[in-house]
Amino acid sequence: MPLDFAISALLTLFVVVDPVGLTPTFLAITHGLPRTARRSVALRASLIAGAVLIGTALIGDWLFRMLGISLAAFRIAGGLLLFTIAFEMLFGVRMRREGEAAEQALEEHVRNVAAFPLAIPLLAGPGAITATVLLAGRADGNLIRLGVLLAVVALVAVACFVAFIFAGQIGRLLGMTGNIVLSRLLGVLLAALAVQFVVDGIRALLAG
Repeated sequence: MPLDFAISALLTLFVVVDPVGLTPTFLAITHGLPRTARRSVALRASLIAGAVLIGTALIGDWLFRMLGISLAAFRIAGGLLLFTIAFEMLFGVRMRREGEAAEQALEEHVRNVAAFPLAIPLLAGPGAITATVLLAGRADGNLIRLGVLLAVVALVAVACFVAFIFAGQIGRLLGMTGNIVLSRLLGVLLAALAVQFVVDGIRALLAG
């Protein structure tokens, strides 16, 4: 039934993407950005991630097969890219924007941060892409189920945007010291997540 499929897809994608769990990461990555720029990052990241997952639902499996790319290889690449961000967060060398940065440079930074690492690989990462491909396979060409899946992806993207908008309030409660501690802690966690992506990818390649 479409309702059963919708509930299953919503729970699966919401748990895999985990918008609420990514709010501390959003705070750490966007630390130092003004409020309007942070809202722009939240909107751009949610839209990009939603577009990526919608595209994955429509042509993901076909595209991977045509290019000869395995999900294991995608996991390894995503893990390596994510590790570079974790390294910068951990040692405090991540790009920051101070008070009188040029508007054009700030806008470029907002676009870059929204696309990577927020949209890819944190929101639309290997896990979310894998889940979307599997859910699209369960739709089995049924247009109603495919439409339900696309609606679920859009709903999860909206949930990400809302969670990131409220992340600013959490940041004010933490204060400067809390943000610094949180950034370092998340650097360690992101590094571990990145290594896990690589390990899972290597394991899948060896098993295949």
